[in-house]
Amino acid sequence: MKYDLIVIGGGSGGLTAAAGAASFGAKVALIDRKETFGGDCLHYGCVPSKALIHQANRYYTANQEASRQGVALTVPFERIKEAVQTAIETIQHHDSDERFQTLGVDVFHGAAEFTGRRKVKVNGQVLKGKRIVIATGSRALQPDIEGLKEAGFQTNETIFTMPRFPKRLAVIGGGPIGVEMGQAFARMGSSVTIIDRSEKILSREDDEIRDFMTDTLSKELEIRSNTEVSKVVLNNGKKILYVKRNGKEEELEADEILLAMGRVPNTEGLNTDKAGVELDEKGHILVNGYLQTSQKHIFAIGDVTGKFLFTHSAGQEGKTVVQNAIFGVKSAISYENMPWNVYTKPEVFHLGMTEEEAREKHETVTVYRKKLDEVDRFITEEETGVIKLIMDKKGKILGAHAAGEGAGDWMQTVVYAKTNGQKLRSLSGMVYPYPNKAAAIQAAADLYWREKLFDSGLKKVASNYIKWFR
Repeated sequence: MKYDLIVIGGGSGGLTAAAGAASFGAKVALIDRKETFGGDCLHYGCVPSKALIHQANRYYTANQEASRQGVALTVPFERIKEAVQTAIETIQHHDSDERFQTLGVDVFHGAAEFTGRRKVKVNGQVLKGKRIVIATGSRALQPDIEGLKEAGFQTNETIFTMPRFPKRLAVIGGGPIGVEMGQAFARMGSSVTIIDRSEKILSREDDEIRDFMTDTLSKELEIRSNTEVSKVVLNNGKKILYVKRNGKEEELEADEILLAMGRVPNTEGLNTDKAGVELDEKGHILVNGYLQTSQKHIFAIGDVTGKFLFTHSAGQEGKTVVQNAIFGVKSAISYENMPWNVYTKPEVFHLGMTEEEAREKHETVTVYRKKLDEVDRFITEEETGVIKLIMDKKGKILGAHAAGEGAGDWMQTVVYAKTNGQKLRSLSGMVYPYPNKAAAIQAAADLYWREKLFDSGLKKVASNYIKWFR
C-alpha cells in the first residue's frame, strides 16, 4: 500500500504528526508496536507518574494530620495503583484506534522495520511512503552493574504495578524521574535513598534552584551524590547495594531498586541501515534543524533523537514535521523557548539559560531573584521557594527559573513573554490579581524598575521636577 506519510510510533510526537497530516487530507499510516497508542508518556511516564505523585501527596497530608491526632495510617498501595490505572485508562480514550481511523488514518499494531528507503514492513505487510516519520521513543537505560539483573529492579515501565510496597527503596539516578518517584515513595512512607554519580542531583537545573531543591528533598529522603553502585547482591529477598564514594565502599540494603539513570533510544530492530538513516554512537537518530534525517524524506522526532525528552517538545516537533513533510515548508524547530517542569513538591520550572550558562555566553548579565516567602500568597499558604529572572544588558529575557508550589503553572507568563520577544519590564507592567502566586513574577520584575528608577540619576531629576511642579 502507498501512503503520503508513514508514522512509526504512537506516542505524543507520532500521534500529533499523524493526526495533523490526516486533517489536511494526506493518506497516513500509523504504526505502533504496542496494542494501544499513547506511548511512554501515557503508559509509563507523565500520566502514571503524576497520578502517583498526586496520590502520594494526598496520603502524605492525611498522614501528617492523623499523626497530630495520634493515629497511624497504613499506605493504601493497592488503591493508589488503581487510581493510577484509572488515570491511564481515562486518557487512553483520547488516543484510541477509533479516533484515528475516524480521521482517515490506517492503523497498524506491530513491530516496524525498514526494508528500503521508502518501504516499511509491519506484520508481514510492506507499506510504501513518500515521507516517513520515526517517533519510536526511548526506554530506561539498564546499566551494566554486577548482580543487578539477578537481583531484579524496577523501571518507569514496572514501578506503577509493583506487587508490594517497598519499605526501603534505592533510586539509582538523580534526574527528574529519580527525584519525582523518590519523593513520592518517601511521602508514602518508604525509606528512600537517591544514588547519583553527579556532584549534585538535577544536574540540568540552575545552581541556585538545584541547591534549594537538594536542601528541601533532603528533609524527606537521603541523597548520596558522587556515588556509584559497583554491584548488587540478593540476600534472603533483600537487595544489598555496594556503593562507592571517594574510593570508599559501603553497603546499602533495599527492598527494591528503581533505575532512573537515563534513557536509551528505541532504534533497535528498525533496520535503519536499510533506509540509509544515520545514528550517533548512542543509537539516537541524527536530524537537522528541519528534523530531517540523513535521508531528506525521512524525519525523526521525540526521544529517539535525544534532544528534548519531553512530551510537549515531541508534540511541537510533530507539528513542525507536518509542515515540512506534507507541505515542504522548511520550518526549523527551535528549542530556545522550550520550558520544562520537575513535578516534585515544590515544583521546579526551567526556561532558557541558567545563570551559569548566561554568564558564559554574555558579557553583561543581570539577575533578579525573589524568595517566595516574601510574596503574600506564599506567606498565607506557609510555602517557600525562589524565583529568578535572567536578562541581558538590553533587558531581553535569557532565562527564568523557579522552585515553588505550582511553579509550572504560574511561570507560563514568562514563557509567553520570552517567546514573543517581550523584555523584562513587560512582566512588571502587567496587572496581577491580588494575592495570586504569579505575583512572584511581578515582585522579581519590579526589582528591575527599582534599579532603574531609584538606584540611578533619574531619582534626582524626578525629585527636582517634583519641587518645581505646582
